[in-house]
Amino acid sequence: MNVLRVEALKLLRSPVGIVATLAVVAGAMALLGGIAAAVAGGNPEVAAKAGPAATPDWDGLLAGASQVTAVGGLIGFGAVLAWMFGREFTDGTITGLFALPVGRGRIALAKILVHLAWVACVGVLLAAGVLGLGLLLGYGTPDAETWAGLGRQVALALLTGLIVAPVAWIATAAHSVFAGVGGTVALVILAQVGALSGAGGWMPLAAPALWAMSAGAAVSGVELLLVAAVPVVFGALACVSWSRLQLRR
Repeated sequence: MNVLRVEALKLLRSPVGIVATLAVVAGAMALLGGIAAAVAGGNPEVAAKAGPAATPDWDGLLAGASQVTAVGGLIGFGAVLAWMFGREFTDGTITGLFALPVGRGRIALAKILVHLAWVACVGVLLAAGVLGLGLLLGYGTPDAETWAGLGRQVALALLTGLIVAPVAWIATAAHSVFAGVGGTVALVILAQVGALSGAGGWMPLAAPALWAMSAGAAVSGVELLLVAAVPVVFGALACVSWSRLQLRR
């Protein structure tokens, strides 16, 4: 619990967490508001590019939110995870961790858990922002289907936070924040390639977005289990790598 508390304080007291939260939430609201304004104004180019998000109702707003979260969340969540793991090497604080009575593998696990807790908070803020924006745009009182869509929005944020787990291992292996950020960019590219290649839900990096945008119809339970395998494998790799770290002269 002490390790979790320390890692949480590191994130809360750093401008990285605050800026990332504002960037993901405020950025998403700005994009969604701009899309809604363009669609309401009858802009055919925006309507063609927006796809399912081009309808001025709750369905269109939720579809747009899923698209924005899938990409923006992947970048934001990955960047924060890269910082959480890579900063110890960049700032030189990793040497001090060797003197602690707590194993470094547990410290890595605490970082992952704190990151997931932060992702969950961002997901709730995103859903609340989408709800507020829909009410502001005059889409009416949400019905049961809309509430379910808002729930999927929170779940999408959590799933997106899970699939960025490789970044923790990359930042650890390279001893660099920038390598982790580069890994985040690579994940975004792989997710887009997987979606365009027709791999569908069998591509874990693309499955969360497809699941949210299709209301669960395009991705099966087995395919979602593959998503869960990503954080298990790479989270374990990161923890093992931390437990085997050695001081360098």
